Amino acid sequence: MFASFWASLTFYTTLPIYSLLPGNFHRIARFSPIVGLIIGLILASTAFCLQILGFPSLVEAALGVSLWVGLTGGLHLDGAMDTADGLAVTDPDRRLAVMADSVTGAFGAMVAVLVLLLKTVAWAECSLDLFWTLPLVASWGRWAQVAAIARYPYLKPQGKGAFHRQEFQSPQDWLLGLVGLLGVTGLGVGLGGLPVTAAIGLTGGGLAIGLGSGAWFNHRLGGHTGDTYGAVVEWTEALLLSLLTAF
Repeated sequence: MFASFWASLTFYTTLPIYSLLPGNFHRIARFSPIVGLIIGLILASTAFCLQILGFPSLVEAALGVSLWVGLTGGLHLDGAMDTADGLAVTDPDRRLAVMADSVTGAFGAMVAVLVLLLKTVAWAECSLDLFWTLPLVASWGRWAQVAAIARYPYLKPQGKGAFHRQEFQSPQDWLLGLVGLLGVTGLGVGLGGLPVTAAIGLTGGGLAIGLGSGAWFNHRLGGHTGDTYGAVVEWTEALLLSLLTAF
């Protein structure tokens, strides 16, 4: 299991750790919510350092979101962009071909701007403790991907997300992340880092946005691809972080 977790960390992030230990890419999707927690902790630590240095909140957020993209190598953002270009095509038979095209279209560029703008503004305006908020948001985004893998068919015989679906085991793979999320949220409440109302909103919002985004892409395409998995991650993160500004 540790080898699979290590492979998940190397697959979903750009952290230079692959050569340190051998990895096993069997069923790595189940560990992606834990990877989200690690990414969020790095982001929260960065925010803390920038605050000590006296950076304004908006600059802190912009730098933090830039690091967010860098830590993932733009993997999920690229999927969100490709998905937007595919959904913009009126002919359903051409959507997968357009999504596979490496050229970014106008709709993909617009979605990238919207997602990054939402994350930056929401980060800057969020009054909750980022030490808890950012890890949980990043983890919910990846759990939403795991839920989409579990619930919906994969549309291509091959692709960068095909092996996730082929090796997935339900319900244990999606339950692992969900139990972890609930445990971390409960710990945040118990230690006073998260107000109860925010914890309820975070959990309810994570479930609703995460499951809803996966269902919406399935409704539009009849299933999922590696690109839509990335879109689910990005939209869940952006919308959930935006929701938390209300608490």
